Amino acid sequence: MAVEFLLVDDDNDDSDLIFEVLKEVNSEVQYTYAMDGPEAFDMLGNGYAPHIIFLDINMPGMNGWQCLTKLKANEQYKQIPVVMYSTSSYQHEIDKAFELGALAFFTKPNHYFLLKKNMKIIIDALTENTLHTLEKTVLESMTPSEKKP
Repeated sequence: MAVEFLLVDDDNDDSDLIFEVLKEVNSEVQYTYAMDGPEAFDMLGNGYAPHIIFLDINMPGMNGWQCLTKLKANEQYKQIPVVMYSTSSYQHEIDKAFELGALAFFTKPNHYFLLKKNMKIIIDALTENTLHTLEKTVLESMTPSEKKP
């Protein structure tokens, strides 16, 4: 199964890194990039139908919260799973993501292998049709040595 992956993020460096990881995890993943919420909605309105949306929280204009709220309020888009991610790891943001309908949440990891691990978990779940098992999951963002004892 070819996976259609939409990334909505205003940071080109983050998008380049994510797409590099996606190619390594599964070369059949088709990915598309939107710089912000309005661009994503333009793409969706023109018939683009991704299997999953990765949505950054901190973006100018329409932020990730506003975009997620609009996605989940729209009958045409509300079934598309959304993974929220951010540089933040505050519990209130994680809770808010789940309250607004996000499938999963992760803090942008500082380590390439953690990003790759997270992407592999998500892409494998998509291709194996087990994405529901990730519902309300907070994916790892720190190595064991970085975690507080």
